[in-house]
Amino acid sequence: MQEESDLVTGEAVVLDLRVAKLASRGVAMLLDVLVQGALLLIVVVTVAATSSDLDPALTIALLLSVFVLIVIGYPVLFETLTRGKSLGKMALGLRVVRLDGGPIRFRHALTRALAGFFVDFWALGFLGAVAVIVSLSSSNGRRVGDYLAGTLVIRERVPQSAQAYVAMPPGLEGWAAQLDLSRLPDDLALAARQYLNRFHELRPDAAHALGQGLADQTAHAVGVAVPYGMPAWVFLSAVLAERRNRDQARLAQQVHAGPPPAYAGPQQQDHQPRPFQQQPPAPQPAPQEPENPFTPPS
Repeated sequence: MQEESDLVTGEAVVLDLRVAKLASRGVAMLLDVLVQGALLLIVVVTVAATSSDLDPALTIALLLSVFVLIVIGYPVLFETLTRGKSLGKMALGLRVVRLDGGPIRFRHALTRALAGFFVDFWALGFLGAVAVIVSLSSSNGRRVGDYLAGTLVIRERVPQSAQAYVAMPPGLEGWAAQLDLSRLPDDLALAARQYLNRFHELRPDAAHALGQGLADQTAHAVGVAVPYGMPAWVFLSAVLAERRNRDQARLAQQVHAGPPPAYAGPQQQDHQPRPFQQQPPAPQPAPQEPENPFTPPS
């Protein structure tokens, strides 16, 4: 079952995250255990075939070292390199994130792996009984390792909600057309769009603080300062609307250009006229509703 988390950041912004519950996490864990078991089996067979000349104590020490590396090193390596995904989580569309929604780092992955080995699953976890009990008791499906590391497992493959149309504030078309938006990161633009969509859901002081921070970051990226007296949401609306208009114009230009013509040979090219090919119509931008630049977005 998918449920939205009730996590709130320091700026009083509710995180719209789809938490992963016990069922999906259990299937992902089963896939990871199968991969780890296959790796252990390969190592045991290899050591057994080549350990006839080795000391028995050395063989046992080697097997224990490999066991620790696979059981603990496997999740740490994958979750660190992929920012919160193992092979099982990739297959189920899950990801481990911090409680503030950010990507995890090595220390988070290491804490989760150590807690999973010693508390949640193997050493003292009674083959996962502790993890199941703690996860069922948690509203967000977190196990002991998640509590110690400050993490949360979310679902990434969820239907995207419809985004509200961001209109260009009247009178700012010419000013926005001169902006250099090539250095505006996609994640910052997405954060600004989400802020505009949820403007009325925030407290006034939190909306002002968060909007001002996003406006300052956006202004630094585009190389201009926020005009004096302009609200942050107006500045962000102008930047995002101009960015969308440029993307639509670029797409329309590519549609009009079409694929390059195939080479028909020198004789056909000189003597045979090419048939007329009608170009597909360019996509029309969504209608822009004029609105007062000093009226918050609805």
